[in-house]
Amino acid sequence: MKGVIDVKDPQGYRLTTSSQEAARLYNLAQQSLLEYRLSTMQTIKEVIAADPDFALAHCLRGYQFMMYGSFSVLNAAKSALRAAEACAGAATPRERMHIEALRAWADGKTGRAILLWEQILCDSPLDIVALRLHHFNCFWTGRQHSLRGGAASVLDVWSEDIPGYGNVLGMLAFGYEECGQYREAERFGRMAVEHNANDLWAIHAVAHVLEMEDRQEEGIAWLARPEDAWSDRNPFKGHLWWHLALFHIESRQYDQVLALYDRSVRNDSSTFYLDIQNAASLLARLELLNVDVGDRWLGLADFAEKSIGDHGLIFTDLHYMMALAKQRRFQAAERLLESMDEFAADDQTDSAAVVRTLGLPLCRGVLAFEQGEYAAAVDLLAPLHNNDAAIGASHAQRDIIDQYLIEATMRAKRFSQTRMLLAERVRLRPRNQAAIERHRDVARRIFEAA
Repeated sequence: MKGVIDVKDPQGYRLTTSSQEAARLYNLAQQSLLEYRLSTMQTIKEVIAADPDFALAHCLRGYQFMMYGSFSVLNAAKSALRAAEACAGAATPRERMHIEALRAWADGKTGRAILLWEQILCDSPLDIVALRLHHFNCFWTGRQHSLRGGAASVLDVWSEDIPGYGNVLGMLAFGYEECGQYREAERFGRMAVEHNANDLWAIHAVAHVLEMEDRQEEGIAWLARPEDAWSDRNPFKGHLWWHLALFHIESRQYDQVLALYDRSVRNDSSTFYLDIQNAASLLARLELLNVDVGDRWLGLADFAEKSIGDHGLIFTDLHYMMALAKQRRFQAAERLLESMDEFAADDQTDSAAVVRTLGLPLCRGVLAFEQGEYAAAVDLLAPLHNNDAAIGASHAQRDIIDQYLIEATMRAKRFSQTRMLLAERVRLRPRNQAAIERHRDVARRIFEAA
């Protein structure tokens, strides 16, 4: 490496590079990552072009690939890891620890990667990349308290004049929401958006509060944006449109939901996991309400069938199963289960156990439901009720599992079980009008059958 110059990131930590331009571009890439910019990967490439020996830039490239949530880019992530390792000799201890975290993540040892990011934060609490990746992976491993704890543990050393402060508030807000602390979540989320209106994660955190509290009109107003509002952002923007669609579902504005789906939720050219999850979940919710979705499952099922064997995120496998089962591609659905079973048998990765204990029974439950075997679906899904967090995602996203379970108990005529599930739902979400009405209907059926 050429002579290292004295440059730092926006939070004041040393960057091991010989290029002032590489440092400038790295700082831009870091901010782009936090704001879900489409330009992030291109900017990282420009960093590396400015200084091919910049170890942390290669590491950031590997991180970006890993965040794609698919085995299709795993080799690219490992290639970036090798490049980072090859030029890590002059790197700082913090930078080398980042490389070690990338290695653990790429090897499927997500728990170890999370511990390494926590260790980085112990010594460098302003390391916004370590915090963001810790938050991301706690989200996809169902560690709600760590979602909250990561940001909570470092906020006291941040201040408003440090770049990234708003992003820390946004992460804390989402952690509070997933732990059911809605007042704190909304307060910190709105503060985060005031601090940085470009922080989609903070906007998202407030949307979650409004969803969990059934504040549909407020939710629609909160997410009201022009169609091209986030045109410069990566596919995460589609998840915000998905949240807007949920508010319209609860308001029974189904035509608007389908219009949102066609306009902003489903992108037929996308292979990004969140696009697949958003689309399949939204269609499944609509069909459980007896809304005709036309042929919208077709493209999803085609992609799901091509993706059998990609277990980058187990929550995505569940949505592949929805699409295959909805299209009655039962042989392909069985191949998906066989692939998951084979993956679960190899304990080399942390997610193998999650596939075995959650992924497989949940997927089998959805398949049984779509095959009309409602009692079997209940038997598979009911043991995991309130015990499915390790599959990742948010309470709002995992709610589709409960919706399948409730409908399965109805169709299996297990009305006392339905009543219990709906009573819980009404108690926890007392403004959820649909749950209230269904609860009354089930209570009436039980009374008439007595």
